[in-house]
Amino acid sequence: MAREGRERGEGRGGDRSSELVDKLVHINRVAKVVKGGKRFGFAALVVVGDQKGRVGFGHGKAREVPEAIRKATDSAKKSMVRIPLREGRTLHHEVYGRHGAGKVVLRPAPVGTGIIAGGPLRAVFGALGVQDVVAKSVGTSNPYNMVRATFDALKGEYSPKMIANKRGKSVAEILATRRPAAEISPE
Repeated sequence: MAREGRERGEGRGGDRSSELVDKLVHINRVAKVVKGGKRFGFAALVVVGDQKGRVGFGHGKAREVPEAIRKATDSAKKSMVRIPLREGRTLHHEVYGRHGAGKVVLRPAPVGTGIIAGGPLRAVFGALGVQDVVAKSVGTSNPYNMVRATFDALKGEYSPKMIANKRGKSVAEILATRRPAAEISPE
């Protein structure tokens, strides 16, 4: 039920919000039974990103669909995180994420592969700006848990520069360890 986002020109963020893309992932209609019948409400799940490595998701509930989407979009803008991308198009390494019964596996892919992922994951990668990735969802198909599991995985994504700073090494030393073990001669 993913919907292509639209560019937003107005808002409190000024220039920053004009470059954000929002994607509606899921709308859920809920009913509350009252004395006079049923009262319907709507819950929306939205992913927002700048397609340059920043992405966030939000959940909003209201009596009308547009209001639920607006609340979810505002919530998503507040919860944005920066994810390091390799060459601005794919992930640096394979990562696993989990939330509840939702489990995801995210793998980097060569140029031209595209986004190989199911509904909610595809919306996250589209908003994030990833062009080549292979993702697999295992377990639940609940969009809320799938999006949260994807964010759990993305938070475990590190660039070689981040690892080099953490270990006190140079980036070249970190990238040298990417070679297969057969190429490295024991001394």
